[in-house]
Amino acid sequence: MTIAKTIYVAGSIDTKGDELRYVADLIRAQGLPAILVDLSTARPSDDADVDAKTVAGFHPGGADAVFTGDRGSAVSAMGLAFERFILSRADVGGVIGLGGSGGTAMVTQAMRVLPVGTPRVMVSTVAAGNISAYVGPNDIAMVNSITDIAGLNRISRTVLSNAANSIAGMVRNRREAEQDDRPALGLTMFGVTTPCVSQVVEQLRDRFECLVFHATGIGGQSMEKLASSGYLAGVLDITTTEVCDLLFEGILPATEDRFGFLAQSALPYVGSCGALDMVNFAGIDTVPQKYRHRNLYVHNPQITLMRTTVEENVAMGKWIGERLNRSVGPVRFLLPLGGVSLLDAPGQAFHDPEADAALFDAIEHTVRQTDERIVLRVPHALNSPEFSSEVVRHFNEISRGR
Repeated sequence: MTIAKTIYVAGSIDTKGDELRYVADLIRAQGLPAILVDLSTARPSDDADVDAKTVAGFHPGGADAVFTGDRGSAVSAMGLAFERFILSRADVGGVIGLGGSGGTAMVTQAMRVLPVGTPRVMVSTVAAGNISAYVGPNDIAMVNSITDIAGLNRISRTVLSNAANSIAGMVRNRREAEQDDRPALGLTMFGVTTPCVSQVVEQLRDRFECLVFHATGIGGQSMEKLASSGYLAGVLDITTTEVCDLLFEGILPATEDRFGFLAQSALPYVGSCGALDMVNFAGIDTVPQKYRHRNLYVHNPQITLMRTTVEENVAMGKWIGERLNRSVGPVRFLLPLGGVSLLDAPGQAFHDPEADAALFDAIEHTVRQTDERIVLRVPHALNSPEFSSEVVRHFNEISRGR
């Protein structure tokens, strides 16, 4: 398969024209085709390879839905139009964008729908802040513009040159996905569930390519995106800890759509309660005042963990169970009666059998069990060899013949 080499350079020419042309020229100087795309919503330019009116025409409501005169609605509409424009192109080798918050929102909306591995670079004034809304579960490279993108100067030329050369190098040297006869599996892991996941990988690596995702919110989203996109042959969702942060104000939350792929795909799924004993906060001083009296554990200077209570475990169990009930494929959800993490063991900081029992009971009582959807109690700790063997055994049973 030949990999496309055309690089799309996108942004609002009415305010970023000099910078966009500078980047496009640098890419062309490297011998790669560059197409300049205007996303201006106020003063569309004719000085582009693809003008803003053409892009706006890809909006379901047509160009009139974009050029509304209201900046907020126009930016949102142009983002959707650019997304659909990019999806219509068969020659996308990569995309590079320049912008402030509005421009970043428009360009990254299109970037996010491109396949994993597609080179994408966004030079942005907001790249040094919280960029999760712009990047999502995607491999988008964000570059801090340092100065505002408001004219070429000694700083902006350096930053833009680095960005242009970066995407040119990515596109020129892009590797095709390696062929592997083994089907790919998605596994979720946290530091406190590493022994379990490592043992599972060791038992499956001869037959499967094991892709391990760090359960940091985005990690779970990335795994689910691949599952929904058909990249995976199965999921071993051992570490569902992101639910804690979603429900109780932690910094590594899942989205409300966690487990959503189970309602769309019949992939074999084995899940468990890995690290549902903890909510993640940043440094100890960032813990909300209402939680300061709780069982807190300083994992490192940047991360403080909070032990979940009986009441919180009941809430999580019901939340997870309701989503498991939407599954359309084979599901086995294993309850590790000996503890859900390395910290949830006798003598450890988060050992709390009562809280664990509340979690297990809530899941078991909420899930509507069938021949395909089963909750199982396992009399071992999650990180024990016995538990990992049970994970593998049940996965083999439900994936056999698929």
